[in-house]
Amino acid sequence: MGYEAAGRDRSAEPSSGVPAAVLDNVFDDPTHGEPGRDRIGVHLGWELLLLAGLAAVSWLLWREDPAAVRDENLRTLLIDAVGLGLLALAAGLSLRTAAPNLAVGPIAVAAALHYAEQGDRGLPASLGPAVAVAAVGGLALALAVVVLHVPGWAASLAGAAAVVVYIERRSAPVLVQGDYDPSGSAGYLFAGFAAVAVLGGLFGAIRAIRRLVGRYRPIADPARRRGAVAAVVTAAALVVSTVLAALAGMLLAANDPGPVAPTSGLDWTVLAVGVALLAGTSAYGRRGGVFGTLLAVGLVTVFQVYASERGWTLSNWVVGGAALGVGLLATRLVETLGRPRPGRLERPEPVSDGTISSGWTTPQPQSVDNWPPTLPTQAAPQPIDPWRDPRWEDGPRRWDTDER
Repeated sequence: MGYEAAGRDRSAEPSSGVPAAVLDNVFDDPTHGEPGRDRIGVHLGWELLLLAGLAAVSWLLWREDPAAVRDENLRTLLIDAVGLGLLALAAGLSLRTAAPNLAVGPIAVAAALHYAEQGDRGLPASLGPAVAVAAVGGLALALAVVVLHVPGWAASLAGAAAVVVYIERRSAPVLVQGDYDPSGSAGYLFAGFAAVAVLGGLFGAIRAIRRLVGRYRPIADPARRRGAVAAVVTAAALVVSTVLAALAGMLLAANDPGPVAPTSGLDWTVLAVGVALLAGTSAYGRRGGVFGTLLAVGLVTVFQVYASERGWTLSNWVVGGAALGVGLLATRLVETLGRPRPGRLERPEPVSDGTISSGWTTPQPQSVDNWPPTLPTQAAPQPIDPWRDPRWEDGPRRWDTDER
């Protein structure tokens, strides 16, 4: 089946008078996008609010129990943040490509169960097969989405159901058999996650990369294909998203001293998507912030620790649902205030045959054959008769004066 590249094989309309190369630099999407560049200021403003919330919750946690942010407890908190951060990156990447992957939660639980069962074989022996299976599963999901051109949420929900069937084969929690302790490298793992999150946000703020990643976003009829490039980028994003979810599950299982419960994992999906939206990623795709994922993950992780210190029983469903609600408000905010300003398109002087898009015609230049231009012919001056000079008639005559 061929991909419809609606409008992508055409340059600018001839009546516009603007070259296609100029439009490609002015329009966010040269064929169907809005004129101008997205405003990143709304994302920075939202991230300032997230930073303020993180600072406030961290201060409350420190007041409640200073030991919760020290030594071993701090390392455990950082690993939990990295695990949730990988899930948020997985959900956020699929959201940016307008193909949300709702299977990230079940994939994480399945990977955690696999690690719990095979961890005694060593980290490479248990990690490698899980990552390989996740990549193959992500590729199958990607092919279903881009070949059939169906919504990512629907295809991934079907994939999540298949993963839940695998999880339900276990009737009891599984104790972790491996002895890998990620808390010893908590600082390095968190620094690596922070670097990936921030660098990904910075690259996503570049107009060309943002346009490439979000090319799968519908522009008119959502059932119309967006071209081969959009299909390849979306497929790669779904594969990476699935692998990140598997890594997150194994890391969370290694960090938790308790057994891994064979749950559906959909609560982790709600939490991951909620954190991604809370970070400022648009539910429609393409748009997103720079530091939002890092700040949102930190805010949710610290809040969960603070809630446990206060004795509040809040499941992933509660926290994820609240994050989803606030995240949907953030989506409306960035879609309303983050779009290009109206009327900011500056058109260069058109180079055409004298006709511009408004229908008016410019005056045609004169031919250079008659240069310099011919001046109007003036009438020849009439000769002056010296004997008709008035001074011979009106002026005083000397001989008349002498006679007097």
